[in-house]
Amino acid sequence: MEGEIPKKSHKVGPGQRIEIFFRDQPPSDVLAERIPLDIYYEDESLLVVNKPQGMVTHPAHGHFSGTLVNALLYHLGRDEGGGMRDEERTLPGTGTTIRPGIVHRLDKGTSGLLVVAKTEQAQRHLSEQFAARTAKRVYKSLVWGRFKAATGVIDAPVGRHPGDRKRFAVVRRGGKTAITTYRVDETFRDTSLLSLRLGTGRTHQIRTHLEHEGHPVFGDPMYGGRQKRIAGMPGARRKFYTELLEQLGDVALHAEVLGFIHPVSGRELEFSAPLPQNVANALNLLREDAVRGLDIVE
Repeated sequence: MEGEIPKKSHKVGPGQRIEIFFRDQPPSDVLAERIPLDIYYEDESLLVVNKPQGMVTHPAHGHFSGTLVNALLYHLGRDEGGGMRDEERTLPGTGTTIRPGIVHRLDKGTSGLLVVAKTEQAQRHLSEQFAARTAKRVYKSLVWGRFKAATGVIDAPVGRHPGDRKRFAVVRRGGKTAITTYRVDETFRDTSLLSLRLGTGRTHQIRTHLEHEGHPVFGDPMYGGRQKRIAGMPGARRKFYTELLEQLGDVALHAEVLGFIHPVSGRELEFSAPLPQNVANALNLLREDAVRGLDIVE
């Protein structure tokens, strides 16, 4: 036991010493970084950005730089000509929080649309919409397996995974209400393309719900959507999906549609972003593979 990490249930005995190591905390003074942004809309109150796969939304353990927040702070500090603005423009909470202006977030591997508040008023009003579940969020996802029904609702509480604190799971006790509605858009030989709407906004909700249903997100290593899924396949099929996963490189989950009420004007705003090119390419290969499969059957 000495020198090892004990279980939570371990009882300290006479003469034993406990050492506690604290992780480095991310700095509250987040630095501006020159990182390109795909901005879909911007005014004095907010902006809507299409976050790429692989970008962390805000600084966190292990990701103190290179995040969307770092890029946003640089963007707000520059004028249209690329120089420094005469007046200071930043995000609400800058200097006091590592999540300035962030109303909602997307996982690192998830691409798609995010709204970011530029004023305290906008952040308050937008946060209320997301808390009340009135904001519209539609995701596209390539998942493993084929569905019996063209549409469905997954209503299952989500909480921390009992055996892995980094993951989430559908739990019987202590979980939070989580509702995901899905529609099957396309079906391939071993996979399906879904449109999904969030009734709630739990961390890893879509990924957790789809794993629970036996249809993990394609390329998701944390929730059984990568090597675990192809391990028992015949050689040719395993080779096809191994190459496809390598080309994809990340989780096939994209926040396609985002809609909300503007916090100042009261206008209904809705935006749509196309699938990233790597996901679109993967879908084309799956369509070709499905046609070849039909030819084999015939």
